[in-house]
Amino acid sequence: MMFETQMKEKVARIEQIIKKYMPKEYSLQKTVIDAMDYTMSAGGKRIRPMLMLETYSLFGGEELLVEPFAAAIEMIHTYSLIHDDLPALDNDEYRRGRKTAHIVYGEDMAILAGDALLNYAYETAGKAFDLIESQDTVDAVKEELKLRKQVERAYQILTSKPGIYGMIGGQVADVELTGQPLDDAKLRYIYENKTGALIEASMLIGAVLAGATETGIEKIKKVAYNVGMAFQIQDDILDETATFEQLGKALHSDEKNGKVTYVTLHGIEASKAQVASLSEEAISLLDSIGGNATYLKLLVEYMIDRKN
Repeated sequence: MMFETQMKEKVARIEQIIKKYMPKEYSLQKTVIDAMDYTMSAGGKRIRPMLMLETYSLFGGEELLVEPFAAAIEMIHTYSLIHDDLPALDNDEYRRGRKTAHIVYGEDMAILAGDALLNYAYETAGKAFDLIESQDTVDAVKEELKLRKQVERAYQILTSKPGIYGMIGGQVADVELTGQPLDDAKLRYIYENKTGALIEASMLIGAVLAGATETGIEKIKKVAYNVGMAFQIQDDILDETATFEQLGKALHSDEKNGKVTYVTLHGIEASKAQVASLSEEAISLLDSIGGNATYLKLLVEYMIDRKN
């Protein structure tokens, strides 16, 4: 089966998972739920939940335990996009080819929608505990305790990676250092956290929930680091080379906002070479893990070679 066909099928499954866990009841909070739904239903590649599901499968995960976390990571990613687009930050009017939340619902409701998605993500992930069945036999009780520890550890990853020592930390540095000269160390910090933290969270959660060994978890952490860095550098390249129709958002936004990028420091060709190097190392690490990583390797290649 061709990769594009497989990807469409996997995205369709993720859309079903997201729909299953999005809020369905409302009263006077209807407007904020509409704003949440508007942004969550904008489509996209669903890369983060897909990485989580594929990593979970790579390490032998077979239950539905991962589904609440897959929905939750996309909610967190979407909340970050809503806030990134606000006038106080990137001031973007388009996202994925349509008007951003603050343009459609107003800045106040967009802020609340982002806040709501972040909070609801943790509510959603917590539902994984309800999926662990209680049994009476000794072996079943041991299995239940093991699964609970895995869910607890995954929940800790989910609550920490988007925070001040992860995505928010990277965003703070990105905002405060905009318009200032940056060296590689500072730029790497921003990329590792602002972009890489959620990618790392996605793959680590998949490995942890599936019961991967510590060696396997460490390898996946390195894979995720490489993928996150390459993904952001490719984003920098696309900001310089893609069209509005390809990206569905404004072009050259980094330059307009006075941001230094990997392309700014090293140029297009060196940036492409770095993306290739990071990609090759990530795929080599996946090969060393064993198991069926065929689709996951193709996904990594797609993320890094993407045109939008």
